[in-house]
Amino acid sequence: MTEEKLQQLRIASEQKRRSRTPLWLIFGGVLIVTGAVAYLAIPRTGDDVRSGLLSNREAATEKAGADMAARNQMLDTKRGVTNAGGTSSNVPPAAPARVDGSVLTASGYIIARERIEISPRFMGVVKWVGVKKGDSVTNGQTVVLLDDSEYRARLAEVDGQLAVAEVAVEKARLDLRRAEELVRQRVEMAKVLDDARLGVASAEAQVKQLAGSRKLIETWLDWCVIRSPVNGVVLEKLADANELVTPQNFGGTRGPSTSLVAVADLGDLQVEIDVSESDLAKIRLGQKCRVTPEAFRDKAYEGVVAEIAPEATRAKGTLQIKVQIRNPDRFLTPELSAKVDFLAGP
Repeated sequence: MTEEKLQQLRIASEQKRRSRTPLWLIFGGVLIVTGAVAYLAIPRTGDDVRSGLLSNREAATEKAGADMAARNQMLDTKRGVTNAGGTSSNVPPAAPARVDGSVLTASGYIIARERIEISPRFMGVVKWVGVKKGDSVTNGQTVVLLDDSEYRARLAEVDGQLAVAEVAVEKARLDLRRAEELVRQRVEMAKVLDDARLGVASAEAQVKQLAGSRKLIETWLDWCVIRSPVNGVVLEKLADANELVTPQNFGGTRGPSTSLVAVADLGDLQVEIDVSESDLAKIRLGQKCRVTPEAFRDKAYEGVVAEIAPEATRAKGTLQIKVQIRNPDRFLTPELSAKVDFLAGP
């Protein structure tokens, strides 16, 4: 029984042999796959793609670059610096177009050659303002009256003192005539005559002193009448009736006004321009110009370079030029902008 079981468990010799063909096929397939992987893993110049897909790092880099380019294009578009080709650039705005015969075109502001702010000579209260903004005034025209009641009272006081002094002069002269007669009759000594003469001189000096005080008060009264010093137009009314004014500000935003009205001659206008130092060689005194106000571009006026500042502005690298406008009219308004073409020629 045992022998039979052993025979059943014994493996036949032909079954012990294994076929080697499948094993070689497995080894060959593994070698082929390993070689292909090694070939693909070797880096080569310009080989950014692996099997049609970008690596994670390269994809992230390319996406970040695209986002940055889109953001820059958006910012440039908002700033208005997109060129004709559609690409953004940091090109500065174009300068004003030149006209024929000009060597330089620049922009500036129209100003009155003389702007005068009329101020009081002393502290006082405004009694009357006879002009408003935009009114035309002439040289010597009364524009403001200050309260002069105090000075008129002083004038009356001085007039009374002056009357007393004139009476004292008359008395001193009578005393002098009596002294002369008494000395001539040898009733009084010469000293009495000398004292009488000095009395007359003292009384007359008192009259002169009071006359000077009266003249001073009259000057103060004249100063209470504010007149325009030029023919022009009222640009601003800086004070109202019953307002305290003074020639000197005491500081603070609630201090007394220091000016009454501002006037300017609108027939004497200039254009004030800041010119870059690189363009100064194109400008000279007396050079002819063409002035065009931005508000009325169909209007053109003759001009001439009237002033070149003796000192430049270091921070901006510019020099101030003033162009005198010939024959200005109502279309030219101070503080509005204008274009100036500096013309070539003698």
